[in-house]
Amino acid sequence: MKKTDAEYKSALSDIEYKVTREAATERPFTGKYWDHWDQGQYQCVCCHTPLFMSNTKFDAGCGWPSYSAPENTAAIQEVKDSSHGMIRTEVRCSNCNAHLGHVFEDGPAPTGLRYCINSASLRFEPSDLALKTNSKDES
Repeated sequence: MKKTDAEYKSALSDIEYKVTREAATERPFTGKYWDHWDQGQYQCVCCHTPLFMSNTKFDAGCGWPSYSAPENTAAIQEVKDSSHGMIRTEVRCSNCNAHLGHVFEDGPAPTGLRYCINSASLRFEPSDLALKTNSKDES
C-alpha cells in the first residue's frame, strides 16, 4: 500500500521526510548510522524494505554510511542524477521510491561500488545473533 505525502510527513521526522521524499542530503558525520557497526539489516525508513546488510558496510571516510552491495538488487532503483552540475547515479527504494543516496564506482572489491546512503533514509534491525550476544553480555 502506497502512502500519501501527508502520511509520510506525519510518520517521519523532519530530516527523514526531507531526505526520502524531497531528495535532500544530510550533512556528513551527523547521521546516526555513519559510524554504526552493529550486526543486522538496514531497511528503508519509509516502508521497511530490506536494503543493506551490516556485513557489506565499510568506512569510506565520507561521513555517510557506505555499503559495497545491496542485500537484494531488486530493492534498489538507480536513476541518473544531473543535479548540482554533476552526473551521478541516485539510489532509490524500489518499493516506495524513497531517495536513499548515491552509488559510486570507488568502493572495495569485489563489487567496486560504494553505496553512499543517508542515515535518515534508513532504519536498523539488529540480527538475532547480535541480540543473543548482547543479552548474554548483560547477564
